[in-house]
Amino acid sequence: METQAYHLSLFITGASPNSVRAINNIKCICEKYLPGNYELEIIDVYQIPEIAQIEQIIALPTLIKKGPSPERRMVGDMSDTAKVLRGLGIVIKD
Repeated sequence: METQAYHLSLFITGASPNSVRAINNIKCICEKYLPGNYELEIIDVYQIPEIAQIEQIIALPTLIKKGPSPERRMVGDMSDTAKVLRGLGIVIKD
C-alpha cells in the first residue's frame, strides 16, 4: 500500500518566540511520526505579506495540511502533540 506524502505549510511571523517554537515543534512531530513522508514549507508572512491574504490566514502561526485530503488548519505553536496529530489525521496505536 502506497502512503501519501504529507504536504504541510507553516505560516509564521519572522523569528518571534511563537514562530520559533512552532517550527521546532512541527519539525519534531514530523520527524517522529512522518519520517521521510512529508514536505514542510515554512512561509514568513513578513517576507511575503500577500500570502496571508491569499491563504486567508487570520492568526499566526498557522499550519495548513494541504495533503492528503482533507485540508486542515491548525493555529498555535504546535506544542500540543496529540492535537496536532489529530489535525493531521494520524492515529497513534498504544
